[in-house]
Amino acid sequence: MFGPAAGRRIAQAFGLGEQPRLEGPVAHGRRGAVWQLTTAAGRYAVKVTFEPVAPEDIERDAAFQDRVRAAGVPMPAVVRTPAGQVNALVEGHPVRVYEWVDVLDADRALDPVAVGALLARIHQVELPATGAVRDWFCRPVGPDAWTGIVESLKAADAPFVDRVTALVPQFLSLERSFEDPTELRVCHCDLWSDNLRATPDGGLVLLDWENCGPESPSHELGLVVFEFGLGNPDRMLALYAAYLRAGGPGRISRPGDLTMVGSACEHLAEDGCRRWLAAADPVEREASESLVEWLLDDPVTPATVVDILGAVAGLAAAG
Repeated sequence: MFGPAAGRRIAQAFGLGEQPRLEGPVAHGRRGAVWQLTTAAGRYAVKVTFEPVAPEDIERDAAFQDRVRAAGVPMPAVVRTPAGQVNALVEGHPVRVYEWVDVLDADRALDPVAVGALLARIHQVELPATGAVRDWFCRPVGPDAWTGIVESLKAADAPFVDRVTALVPQFLSLERSFEDPTELRVCHCDLWSDNLRATPDGGLVLLDWENCGPESPSHELGLVVFEFGLGNPDRMLALYAAYLRAGGPGRISRPGDLTMVGSACEHLAEDGCRRWLAAADPVEREASESLVEWLLDDPVTPATVVDILGAVAGLAAAG
């Protein structure tokens, strides 16, 4: 993606010092990749997005990150150019830079009390949202799309087609509980264990804020309770209780509060299936298959919703 002079150009664009060394990519996501830049001044995370992002959106989410970080949420600082810009074009690629933070491997078994308290601190930074919640977080995939996907997977003899076929009726049942989010504010919107990490010193750090946007705190809370609750009633209750004690504004009291996690997981599964079908080489197909299998191993179904609501029922009523 980058030529041999890219490290020097990035360092110059952001005023990061001499002796630049660019390594990577060290991480990949659906929307971009991360490189590590080391200079005489320190280490930095260089993020490259695969698709263009409007400059006003970049400035808006960077300003939100500054506010959240100032509120004490552990996260990498946004690095700006000497002219105060967040984004720079390097070798034709849109580039953003953050301070580097060492993290441990992704782990859904993080301390649920610490996770709940951290989420409350984020949600206390109230920034009214502009625009609509993305369909990815609140709209059904729908029976027609699922039928088409299953037929295509069968025709291609996909190794996971039987598992997808068996889950589609549950997905469609779950979709009937989806609700439009209300009381919107700017949220992180990508709060999975890939992005909330433990650090070597025993703390937590929240990464990858580029997806932030309009969402309901209650719906994001539902996603976090699922992701870090691990289906364990004690963990789910501990996380939710810690969130309430720390002053978090969200509440989980009905199936619609699990809309975000249900919709996101279904759309991820749909996307993984479509990517597998369209894969041009074995490596891409294997990566898509791994994503689908990962989602099928712990799917969000109506039973999942019942379990989460049951785990937090007493506190939901009290809240």
